Amino acid sequence: MEHEIVIVGALETNCCLVYCAETLECAIIDPGADPDRIFPVIAGLGLRPVMILNTHGHVDHVGANKDMKDHFGVPILIHSKDNPILQAAMDSELSSLLGAQPSPAPDRFLKDGETIAIGRSTLKVIHLPGHSPGSVGFYGAGTLFSGDTLFSGGVGRTDLAGGSRRDLENSIRTKIHVLPPETLVIPGHGPQTTVGQEIESNPSLS
Repeated sequence: MEHEIVIVGALETNCCLVYCAETLECAIIDPGADPDRIFPVIAGLGLRPVMILNTHGHVDHVGANKDMKDHFGVPILIHSKDNPILQAAMDSELSSLLGAQPSPAPDRFLKDGETIAIGRSTLKVIHLPGHSPGSVGFYGAGTLFSGDTLFSGGVGRTDLAGGSRRDLENSIRTKIHVLPPETLVIPGHGPQTTVGQEIESNPSLS
């Protein structure tokens, strides 16, 4: 499994293209904005998108869902507990700033623990409530795409609708900290890190 990061939008969201190196099938994780920046990277790598995966429903992670779905004809997958957030995502000033398009309805809901096939590669869905009720991470080949749950040196906001600091900390300690310390973490924004580094030095979890 390989990945390519495209930084999009005013909030610099990490849109991640996760793909099978053998088949070039690809999952587009969190196309939050700037579809015209994402399309050339997909084309340049010769990738064949097969799905759109949303770690959660906030507009800076779903703002280009429609563009991706219209262009590639692929399904949108999100956890059911974030479907209301996805549907309400365009009712914010941020949506105008990002040039976001209203997202189509999800084609399927993600379930905790399920395995998603991308060519000959796989990702495991990990439900990580806290930043939002339906936040999830995607784990495979020693890499965790953590959305806005865990950052390098920080954690996600919990002051938005449906957020819970208690749930966030529980998600991180019981579902992320148990992963191998060398696990690469690609957050929803900012630089990559590792599970071990965050256990040792994340000031938000001391």
